[in-house]
Amino acid sequence: MSGWESRVRRTVPYIPGEQPKEAGIIKLNTNENPYPPCPGVSRVLAELDCGRLRRYPDPDALMLREAIAKDCGVDVSRVYAGVGSDDVLAMCFLTFFNSSDPVLFPDVTYSFYEVWADVFRVPFETVPLTEDLLIRPEDYMRENGGIIFPNPNAPTGALLSRDAVEQIVRANPGSVVIVDEAYIAFGGESVLPLTERYDNLLVVRTLSKSHSMAGMRIGYAVGSGKLTGYLMDVRNAFNSYTLNMPAILAGTKAVEDRAYFESCRDKVVATRERLKEQLRAFGFSFPDSKANFLFVTHPEVPAQKLFADLRRAGILVRYFNRPRISDYLRITVGTDEETDALILALKTILKKETTA
Repeated sequence: MSGWESRVRRTVPYIPGEQPKEAGIIKLNTNENPYPPCPGVSRVLAELDCGRLRRYPDPDALMLREAIAKDCGVDVSRVYAGVGSDDVLAMCFLTFFNSSDPVLFPDVTYSFYEVWADVFRVPFETVPLTEDLLIRPEDYMRENGGIIFPNPNAPTGALLSRDAVEQIVRANPGSVVIVDEAYIAFGGESVLPLTERYDNLLVVRTLSKSHSMAGMRIGYAVGSGKLTGYLMDVRNAFNSYTLNMPAILAGTKAVEDRAYFESCRDKVVATRERLKEQLRAFGFSFPDSKANFLFVTHPEVPAQKLFADLRRAGILVRYFNRPRISDYLRITVGTDEETDALILALKTILKKETTA
């Protein structure tokens, strides 16, 4: 190893779901919304004067933050926006997790948390989920340097009640508690109202899944003005111009069209519930997901084999070769047509495997 290479900061990177290059693949592996963004997004992008791109975007993304603040019923000073929730969460790790005490997050959760902790040299401990793959609030009532978890959790889809989240926040007044609500739009009760009472609670969300804007990368956080102020200070020391102009314009339109958002959300939820019934009939078991995906296991056919067989059938799902979950698949809820194709493929695969 050369001299300069010994000084390189190394980490094991996050590996996102496969983005297929070939046509005709049914993509149910990255929790994208199966429906297009609202019509206003197409219009604002079609009408964009490209001459404006010679100017820097608004570093405060005020137009977008005002739309989010109105939608959430909070003052704009309590809203922070960034390049997808991944960027927002990375800034949170950099800003709030600076103690010698370990940050706590579940052992089965969004795997980027461990990557950020490693990159920013943040000590951490993973807290085991229960045998039923649920978060237990009392496990987070001990010394820590901060707490973060998704709600609904990913990849399980299981939801923690607002009262249970409040128990964790109330028990940790000396730590910042971050609740990652990337999937809250698809079911459950948001803990955003608790940010009015607890200045150590930060709620992070994304437009990627709920508003079909994964390709535009827009995320945000809502908390006390003190928390968002600290985030903005660190961001401005890191990169003042995070969100580009098209993202600000398109994101604003997406947030403002609540009727379209609710229509798409309701379709995803209806398809999810139908898929649950069919998968149970096939013998699968899974936590009761409140997200736009299911985390499933079959008693007879290994998950890795199901993953490979579905891939050969032109259907992508997500397989995690990790402790405790190596026999589970995460399946995104697609359109009704995509779901029907998935059901048919699983029926064929299971019939072949269980009668062999």
